[in-house]
Amino acid sequence: MKTSLKLAAAFSSAILFIAPSLQASENKNVVEVAAGAGQFKTLVAAVQAAGLVDTLSGPGPFTIFAPTDAAFAKLPAGTVESLLKPENKEKLVGILTYHVLPGKVLAGDVTTSSPKTVNGKTVEVVVANGKVTVGGANVVATDVAASNGVIHVVDAVILP
Repeated sequence: MKTSLKLAAAFSSAILFIAPSLQASENKNVVEVAAGAGQFKTLVAAVQAAGLVDTLSGPGPFTIFAPTDAAFAKLPAGTVESLLKPENKEKLVGILTYHVLPGKVLAGDVTTSSPKTVNGKTVEVVVANGKVTVGGANVVATDVAASNGVIHVVDAVILP
C-alpha cells in the first residue's frame, strides 16, 4: 500500500510538471479532454480516422494510455501517415484499442500485472523502482479525470 501511495504522489507531481495543459474535467469525456490538451493532436486524429470517437465518447468507463504527439513522432518515418490511410483502418483500430482498458484504473490501484485491453490482448504493466511502464512505455502523468474514465499519459506508442 505504501508503494501505491508513493506512486500516486509521484504521478500527481508529474501531472503538474509534465502535462500542465492537460486538465481533468468531469464534464468532458476522454476524447474531449485529450482534444483540449493540445499535446494529443496525432492521437485525436488517429481516433477520428479509426472511427472510435463515438465509442470513446460513450459511457465507459475507460482507462486510456494516451501517447503524446512526441510519442507518435518516435515511430519510424511514414508510420503515422500510413496508419491514417483508410485501407489501414483495421490495423489502426487494433493499435488504438490496445491503449484502452475497460473500467477506470487509477494510479493508486496499479500493480504489476497483465490486464486485457479493449482489443482483447493483454498488455504488460510493470511497477518497479517508483516507475510504471505499460507495454514498455513510461507513464509520465496519471489520473486525468474525464466524465467517462481516466487518462494516463505515456511517452511511447505501445504496439500489440
